[in-house]
Amino acid sequence: MRLRTMTKADIPAGMRLKEIAGWNQTEADWQRFLNASKDGCFVAETDGAVRGTAATISFERRFAWVGMVLVDPAYRGRGIGTALLEKSIAYLDFMGIPAIKLDATPAGKPIYEKLGFVTEYEIERWTLQRSAESVAANRPAERSDRMPTPRVEQILRADREAFGADRSALLRSVHNSNSRFTTGLWNAGRMEGYAFGRQGSFADHLGPWIAKNEVAASQMLERFLSRSAREVVVADCAMTNAFAKSLLEAVGFTYSRSLTRMYRGSNRHPGRPEWLCAILGPEFG
Repeated sequence: MRLRTMTKADIPAGMRLKEIAGWNQTEADWQRFLNASKDGCFVAETDGAVRGTAATISFERRFAWVGMVLVDPAYRGRGIGTALLEKSIAYLDFMGIPAIKLDATPAGKPIYEKLGFVTEYEIERWTLQRSAESVAANRPAERSDRMPTPRVEQILRADREAFGADRSALLRSVHNSNSRFTTGLWNAGRMEGYAFGRQGSFADHLGPWIAKNEVAASQMLERFLSRSAREVVVADCAMTNAFAKSLLEAVGFTYSRSLTRMYRGSNRHPGRPEWLCAILGPEFG
């Protein structure tokens, strides 16, 4: 096994592993990692081909994320995933990042615990399956206008408090690729919430979805669904939020799987998890 830094040329190999796993990420998501952390994304090669991946991204050097940990099923049990995780952790430790976070599957959680990660809170993926007819019937007339740039920048500044660090470059990339999904809600000049979305390989993904109250959360969910043209929509709902899960259930979402948000090190910048209706995604936080 050979571990090395991932490059743009490895994206097709990463996509192959992602497709085998049934994940929703796109080439653009891989590129976001490489743009943000060109020295912090890794692949494992065996028999002359990429058999595993792991990617990291640092947010304002307050904490970093580990995501896209994938191993070819035919090569599991050989320590590839563990080696990639240890490589990622060693890189982030060398960079002096005080906290490392990730979203673990139930199968992965015991492995992360052995590496020093502890639970922060639980996350559940919820999925909406719609017919093409219902999507067409519920969609408003197409609008070409984008949210004004000053409004987007206001959202990006507000997100620093909600998330716990500046991730404006990442969210700006998401907005530029999927601007129709970006929405915000203000009341008497005060921001009540905001949401972004991505078009994944098989589903539209709602997140981050941030709201200070249930009314704002409901309105942004409704807007997102009206702007989505896909029959499948997913949201990774934080169990720290008092109302997001019931709102998703009310419009037809069903439970898909559980994740555990974990961290290693000092969790000094947790953000505002009570406002967090849905995360950007398990790969990015």
